[in-house]
Amino acid sequence: MVKLEDLKHEALKALKSGKVKYIIGYADGTDQFKATPVFLKNPEDADKLVWNPSCVHNLTKFIVDEKRRKKREKNPDERAVGIIVKGCDSRAINVLIQEKFINRDDVHILGVSCESTGVVDEKKLAKKLKGKTAHKIEFGADGQFKVTTEEGSLNIPAEEILAERCLECQANFPVVYDVFLGDKDKKTNDTPYKSMQKIEDMSTEERWQFWDEQFSRCIRCYACRSACPMCYCDECVVDSINFAIEPDTTAEEKAHKIKWIDKSPTESENIIYHLVRAMHLAGRCIDCGECERVCPMEIPIRFLNKKLEKDAKELFGYEAGFDPDIPSLVSSFKDEDPEDFIR
Repeated sequence: MVKLEDLKHEALKALKSGKVKYIIGYADGTDQFKATPVFLKNPEDADKLVWNPSCVHNLTKFIVDEKRRKKREKNPDERAVGIIVKGCDSRAINVLIQEKFINRDDVHILGVSCESTGVVDEKKLAKKLKGKTAHKIEFGADGQFKVTTEEGSLNIPAEEILAERCLECQANFPVVYDVFLGDKDKKTNDTPYKSMQKIEDMSTEERWQFWDEQFSRCIRCYACRSACPMCYCDECVVDSINFAIEPDTTAEEKAHKIKWIDKSPTESENIIYHLVRAMHLAGRCIDCGECERVCPMEIPIRFLNKKLEKDAKELFGYEAGFDPDIPSLVSSFKDEDPEDFIR
């Protein structure tokens, strides 16, 4: 089990040594029990850290922001950034290294195990509590979460309120780290794609009707893209207002920028947006579930990425984020790769 005092000690040590410019971690939020991302710049800030089942955010996205910030600065601080990562988050770090977006020495990784369980799904917890308000949630013993409400504490089996991604997790402890805290007891998961079954059991017509209904509700707020650590392009092909502007970019170039899809949230444009984005995540998505968690319309975006993850594993034996030294899925070819799709 991760001991919070050990985590604080490692953060304090890194900040005191000056090897990191700051550490990205979790602290108590203002909204009841939920943890929130925090940036620690001073040694005394290390005491703010928390680690519990409400630490749902994939903090790797802030590494992408840091890279962009350094690019804008004339004399950037080249020290590493400290970051606390769970298992899935660490795979995102590996993909960024694999794609040479960052270097391994750009990050000082404090890896924490998920206690053989994972993080909580807020909606599932609210349903389970039936109107009671959670004030605190902790990792308990024997695969349970200890939840404190205004009426006292109760133990809930973790699997009843776990985030969907945690139920199908294949990396419940970090695969890359500088410091590791917790246990390396790999959670056995014989059904990593169980959630896909209800979609795959549908006929083609039923499946199209399902997605047609889902995409019609999309308001194109781009929250899914903004929360995804793999969406780091300076210019987004599916967002007409997000494109690279250099110091010498002229007003005419901005005005005549090619728009691949319209910004209006019409159904046909929404379909293109989600399918193009899913294709760009093939062999890259590490199933952190942030896209689906932040969607205000509760569209099950994760199903798209999970399907591509499943195909990559079954067709090519490829799993994203476990080894940064191998070629990425879409940049490599093997003679034995299946070619039955060619007509």
